[in-house]
Amino acid sequence: MPFWPSPISTRDVAGSGTRPAWPAAQAGRVWWTEDRPDEGGRTTIMCRTPDGERHELLPAPWNARTRVHEYGGRPYAVTPANEVVFANLEDQRLYLLGRDGEPRPLTPEGFRYADLLVRDGQVWCVRERHTENGKVTRAIVTVPLDGGEPRERVTGHDFYASPTVSPDGRHLAYVCWNHPRMPWNGTELRVTSLASGDSWPVKGGPAESVLAPSWRDDSRLYLVSDASGWWNLYETGLRGDGVRALHPAEEEFAAAPWQLGGRPYAALADGRLAVLHGRGDLRLSVLDPESGALAELPTPYHGWDGALAADGTSVAGVGYAPTTPRSVVIVDTATGSAARPRVDTVTGSAARPRQGADRLPGAEYLPVPRPVLIPGREDVHAFLYPPYGPAAEGLPPYVIFVHGGPTACAGTALDLEKAFFTSRGIGVLDVNYGGSTGYGRAYRERLRGRWGLVDVADTVAAAEWLAAEGLADPARIAVRGGSAGGWTVMAACCRSDVFAGGVSYYGVSALGPLVAHTHDFESRYVEWLVGPEDPAVYAEREPLALVGGVSCPMLLLQGLDDPVVPPEQSAAFADALSERGVPCTYLAFEGESHGFRRAETRAAALAAELAFYQQIFT
Repeated sequence: MPFWPSPISTRDVAGSGTRPAWPAAQAGRVWWTEDRPDEGGRTTIMCRTPDGERHELLPAPWNARTRVHEYGGRPYAVTPANEVVFANLEDQRLYLLGRDGEPRPLTPEGFRYADLLVRDGQVWCVRERHTENGKVTRAIVTVPLDGGEPRERVTGHDFYASPTVSPDGRHLAYVCWNHPRMPWNGTELRVTSLASGDSWPVKGGPAESVLAPSWRDDSRLYLVSDASGWWNLYETGLRGDGVRALHPAEEEFAAAPWQLGGRPYAALADGRLAVLHGRGDLRLSVLDPESGALAELPTPYHGWDGALAADGTSVAGVGYAPTTPRSVVIVDTATGSAARPRVDTVTGSAARPRQGADRLPGAEYLPVPRPVLIPGREDVHAFLYPPYGPAAEGLPPYVIFVHGGPTACAGTALDLEKAFFTSRGIGVLDVNYGGSTGYGRAYRERLRGRWGLVDVADTVAAAEWLAAEGLADPARIAVRGGSAGGWTVMAACCRSDVFAGGVSYYGVSALGPLVAHTHDFESRYVEWLVGPEDPAVYAEREPLALVGGVSCPMLLLQGLDDPVVPPEQSAAFADALSERGVPCTYLAFEGESHGFRRAETRAAALAAELAFYQQIFT
């Protein structure tokens, strides 16, 4: 079939990776990071001053990215003097970006740093060390801003997050956990006396995920916990006494902490909390911690990324909508009215456009998703993006999107990648299969021990639902996904014949090599997803062992510098398909890591994917 003409090019999609992230706000200033696909995928730091001027603080070749846990997180912090401390990608050292614009190193080489907090002339942060024998250790350390030697404050656990110091400077609160758990499985909130070094547990455990502590005052803390089955906000005493839920609800008040440094709530000057909450997408509201009253802040943005920052009565966040690019937004809760607070868009289409997603095509080319519930033995959440184009005979083709993680969530933010396809007459169904976040712990736990089964069954059910509802041509449904989503793509093509083709971006094909060679953060993840290492069980699950069941063409795309899913995973699956005579194209990209960041790579991969659909949908 010929696809419809579209004004959205591969270059437009490739350039749309300039999304802002990690806002900070202080004294009328706003900071954020911004990815630059057209500059080799580097990340810069931006600032808007009180007079409304926007400045790029970090010129090329500086690249503000941390590799702690490989997925990184917030790579910078702001000092009381409005200077910036950041982690540089190339050497992973911390630098102080002074007012003269020249970065000055604060730390020696050989370490990685994340989750930065500046307090009392020091940077409090998580430090990660990789030794020559492959061992990885972490600690909470302080780094003096004057360039003195870093000092270890807390050690002994495999992982740390969210170090925060009490207002009186006497106590340090933090989150920690150990292998084989992931932070959404079970974590512990602990407090350490900075005078004596004594520490004690406050909340959490092996079956409770506690996230994002912050101090209400010298003796009480706020935190997020899923003890109820949902990530809700709580208040607790210094030693775990007097725990109370601030607003019990079957909603999530946080997202899965794949990256360090997320703050899903922030304290306003009047004591109220700006919070994120919802199912699937997170909305922005204000919570009164005394009464538990929750008031949504109406804005043009349908959802928000999981990091907020407060400045007086204002809250800074990254908002999005299906037809509006991710934007740094300031919402002033003290101006306007509760029904219409003042909203100041710092970046995005309402500010100065830069490139990519800021230069949007006509609204008719941007699909607005419809949430759907796919019925089955266990219902599946998904978002339907109908194709755009002139009326045509017959039913349209569809591509099922499978998100990575797999403990992650597909939301409704503007995605030019989806619009690239829907504007050409190809529909998209974005599936939040069992195991996805955003719908409570029980929905996440559906995948425990059943990776390669539940995700595959839900994806196949989604394809069958499209056909049964008369939405898609049953002979022209493809499936695509990246990372863990690539695993699901391969496994679904092995176990089912409902797909006309499959596209895997840096996907997992074999469990044994993944366990042996992946990075430390996820090195025990497979134990939760599948079970203890067992060659027989692995052979029943992994796509490479089931490759004989594949009958549809496949496209495999892979970065050659991927530390999370080694390139051999895609290459081995491609070789196995070729040996069996199954049509397969394998494209590898030099210099790309886990998740393509360079504009030229993103454009080339998307062009190859479109050509693949042109072949299999004809």
